[in-house]
Amino acid sequence: MNAMTQLCDITAPALPESYLSIQNLWKSYGDFLALRDVSLDIGRGEFICFLGPSGCGKTTLLRTIAGLDPQTRGTIRQNGQDISRLPASRRDYGIVFQSYALFPNLTVARNIAFGLENTGRPKAEIAVRVRELLELVGLPAQADKYPALLSGGQQQRIALARALAINPGLLLLDEPLSALDAKVRVHLRHEIKELQRKLGVTTIMVTHDQEEALAMADRIVVMNHGVVEQVGTPTEIYRHPASLFVADFIGETNRVPTRYQSGAITLGRITLQTAMPGLKDGQAVTVAIRPEDVLPHAAGHETVALPNHLPVRITAMEFLGSFWRAHLQSPDLGDIPMLANFSINAVRRLGLAVGCDMTVELPSERVLVFAREE
Repeated sequence: MNAMTQLCDITAPALPESYLSIQNLWKSYGDFLALRDVSLDIGRGEFICFLGPSGCGKTTLLRTIAGLDPQTRGTIRQNGQDISRLPASRRDYGIVFQSYALFPNLTVARNIAFGLENTGRPKAEIAVRVRELLELVGLPAQADKYPALLSGGQQQRIALARALAINPGLLLLDEPLSALDAKVRVHLRHEIKELQRKLGVTTIMVTHDQEEALAMADRIVVMNHGVVEQVGTPTEIYRHPASLFVADFIGETNRVPTRYQSGAITLGRITLQTAMPGLKDGQAVTVAIRPEDVLPHAAGHETVALPNHLPVRITAMEFLGSFWRAHLQSPDLGDIPMLANFSINAVRRLGLAVGCDMTVELPSERVLVFAREE
């Protein structure tokens, strides 16, 4: 069992009624298990991100929900209906692929209308719906153009409009922003989130980009090796990671292997006092603290009774726009390096530079401690 220090409580909002329920889902390819006993409830109108490294099973889970790659066993219920064995064509969803998959020989309007035409709706009704969707995604003037004449961001919005054309109960997004440059990606993730809020459609997005998930999701499903490591709001996932994998995958962490002894954690020559429920004397643990939680103080503070403090020297600094990343070494930590993110104001106020000696504080409430196997 993983354990971590007690953190300030964050009350999560009440979950909406369940719209998509996944129970005991398994997916195997021969001897390879891609999904292992996955259970998950997604509320009506939620924006959920499946997040994890390549090969963790997030795209497989999305394709299983869509019926494109049926599960080996387990059940999927959408809006109260068991869809576990329904073919993809009979499931109520729209999907946007990483490549957008627009038809190059059809105009933008015809691309959006494609799914509607297969329903047998009158042409006048389809034309009205296409105009509504083009207005919705902010591209009313592009109706008669072909996809090749659009930018990547515009193509992405057209693919989104096509997925929404049939008013699906579920919207599935398979890394829809990964092919775009960083600036366009940031702009469009805001647009997609606002559009999802406006329509209230339950949405699942697959991504390996942690910043994207933190910025867009109501809740994040962190996956690794075909299992769900943690489900929670972006704040819960980032500030209250349930495992060392989650702490390490979401953001940066300093990690130090050590032991728990008599209510304390020893890092080199310093001792961190902490109350750790569930840990035994002598148990192997890993201590983790995020770079932004390392607090800077002027040199000399080591003589003041600060909790969890240690003297360090700055060995390198990187300017990253909104903050400086400092590489630290401490005689108290031996050869273990430490990263710290210092604000521009703190660097200016304390006169921090490479070669400077200073003191840093490791706030007890921000120190995470995880049990580990020998």
